Amino acid sequence: MSASNPISAVLLVIITVILPPVGVFIIAGCGADLLINIILTCLGYFPGHIHAFYLEYIYFERRDHGRLGQVNQKRAPGIFSENVQVGGMTRYGTVAT
Repeated sequence: MSASNPISAVLLVIITVILPPVGVFIIAGCGADLLINIILTCLGYFPGHIHAFYLEYIYFERRDHGRLGQVNQKRAPGIFSENVQVGGMTRYGTVAT
């Protein structure tokens, strides 16, 4: 799901409020971030929310900066999904700009 308009972003937040791992799956896919979020949600509902909203914040921030041509080379701490790290933007080639 490419959250390219405000309606899909609001829908993603609503899904995350109801069930945090589903929101993480939508932006990060099936990987380490999803597993971490499932574990945090099982340990406590609020830690799962904090982690999910952190991932979504980084995703939308990187996406907006990428659209403006500002590429952040520094990796966000605690995020393993490359899709979240680049804000859903596809990088082509071997050299990141």
